[in-house]
Amino acid sequence: MRYFNLFSSVFITKGASRVLISDLERNVSELQSLDLYNLTEDLKLNSIEDVIKEYDRDSGEIINEYIDFLLAQEYGFISHNDWDNSFIPLSFDYNSADVINNLFLELDNFSVLHKIRCAMDTIDIRYLVIYSIRQLSKEELEEIDFIFENTSLEGIEIYCPYHDEMNDAFISGLSDQSRRIYKLVLYNCDNITFSTNENLKFSLEYTKDHITIKSCGIVDLKYFNTNNTKIFESKNYNSCLFKKIGIDIEGNIKNCPLMPDHFGNIRNTSLEKVLEMAGFKKYWNLTKDHIAICKDCEFRYICTDCRAFTEKTHQNEDGLDTSKPLKCGYDPYTGEWSDWSTNPLKEKAMKYYYFKINK
Repeated sequence: MRYFNLFSSVFITKGASRVLISDLERNVSELQSLDLYNLTEDLKLNSIEDVIKEYDRDSGEIINEYIDFLLAQEYGFISHNDWDNSFIPLSFDYNSADVINNLFLELDNFSVLHKIRCAMDTIDIRYLVIYSIRQLSKEELEEIDFIFENTSLEGIEIYCPYHDEMNDAFISGLSDQSRRIYKLVLYNCDNITFSTNENLKFSLEYTKDHITIKSCGIVDLKYFNTNNTKIFESKNYNSCLFKKIGIDIEGNIKNCPLMPDHFGNIRNTSLEKVLEMAGFKKYWNLTKDHIAICKDCEFRYICTDCRAFTEKTHQNEDGLDTSKPLKCGYDPYTGEWSDWSTNPLKEKAMKYYYFKINK
């Protein structure tokens, strides 16, 4: 008798119409039919021969084709009767030593940065994401990096408008001086004055588009990410808000700068105090498995959630918004994508958030 053994590093997520096979060794995912999922479930308990017996001749040929596919993709291997399956099942436990993994700041003035720096004497913050509506000079960008010298902060990601002073000397000089900036995104880039430099210490991205803070929350295949950390976190916690703090342009401390609830102001409230407040962590444990429609989606563990902009159709018994993200155009029941902004069923929610319809 032959048995098919799926490698423990191969993770299959069942959706309403398809499955997503994620290879956690190679950090890649691919879509397959529900039939493949049903087959792998049968093969966990039965031999290949016994599974084939349950189907007619034509189906048996299809089963063999599926098994050949699984072998060709190196998702598993075939063993015989004497095989002692000693694979240890993959643990999906997720533990993070960081008090705050990510702080998202809508930058107004640098005094807020100094407040955050002071907070880091007592709490660990791993990454800082800064969105600025005003142009930043080279000296200001270097100061942002310098403020967090000798702290636990591992990296800084900055979004700011492009300006003509951002030439090769500007970019390369910033790269030489920075220690924590790992990503710089420039928007409103009509005519850039710098060339692409592959030797920069940070990732440099630029776009002609005008990025606003409301640009956040878009669900798109290009943003999906297959890796152990992402999947393990998504299975246990909210993939956007877990261990996250947001500070808006007014200094209000929130789960996300775009969410309505706030828990004091950075000017007179410490981040330590906010972390102890009832309700601040209420969304941290809300996984995609408990969000309407998302719970039936095969992409739910490689997709980032958004509680700031939702369809506002569902609420759980604890009063949490469990609606599907507004800016998602995917239908897991049909397996098709559409433009979320032109969906008439989202019109009411878009008006609530002051989005322009059909834009």
